[in-house]
Amino acid sequence: MLRNVENHLLPRTAAFFDLDKTVIAKSSTLTFSKSFYQGGLINRRAVLRTAYSQFVFLAGGADHDQMERMRKYLSALCRGWNVQQVKEIVAETLHDLIDPIIYDEAATLIEEHHTAGRDVVIVSTSGAEVVEPIGELLGADRVVATRMVVGDDGCFTGEVEYYAYGPTKAEAVRELAASEGYDLARCYAYSDSVTDIPMLEAVGHPHAVNPDRALRREALTREWPILDFHRPVRLKQRFPVFSVPPRPALVAAAAIGAAAATAGLVWYASRRRSTVA
Repeated sequence: MLRNVENHLLPRTAAFFDLDKTVIAKSSTLTFSKSFYQGGLINRRAVLRTAYSQFVFLAGGADHDQMERMRKYLSALCRGWNVQQVKEIVAETLHDLIDPIIYDEAATLIEEHHTAGRDVVIVSTSGAEVVEPIGELLGADRVVATRMVVGDDGCFTGEVEYYAYGPTKAEAVRELAASEGYDLARCYAYSDSVTDIPMLEAVGHPHAVNPDRALRREALTREWPILDFHRPVRLKQRFPVFSVPPRPALVAAAAIGAAAATAGLVWYASRRRSTVA
């Protein structure tokens, strides 16, 4: 439990949260695959393939080559998708798809950090079109996410402009600390993946949440707290009168979108082991 309210005479602090399998129980972008199919963006074969990707993401059993092939496939798949259509599909299905898979423990932590006077920042490899509305739903103050190139026609080109992964997440945390005046030694970070060790190392209070095997080993070696989140719950069940709009997320990374394409990026990045020293 976080009991002490921050002394406002001290430098500001923040809590940085990875999203997939840390705050929510699944991959955020893969979760929307059925909605993208119903919206005409992908075919039935692609739905089945992303369902398999979701399974592998949750099981943590894909090797580097499998992930790379899926990343390339999904990056090509999103080429030509209309950005506004992606945003509309996410907005229409957000509560039905994401609200039920938010970890109760994560929602409680977010509340406690806000009560203690800390900003809450979501730092995710998923695309901003998906992460931004989820951040708003959670009441996050800021969001850092992957963004993809958008052509003059308002459609995704299939190219990645900014990839919020591994060391890049740590860089984003340090940049936010510099611009917002956060004292990183007093900040918190939470993640399930070994690829987020650079982000965890950047703060004074790192936490492993539902860690993969590699991160669990590191957390035990470094004596980092290990948290077990296992109770997805709808926000309305936590707050029966939940109707107040959440605090707006101030997006630190501009639009991405690629939805299923970024699903591949998420899947590839969150399990990638060979890049971690």
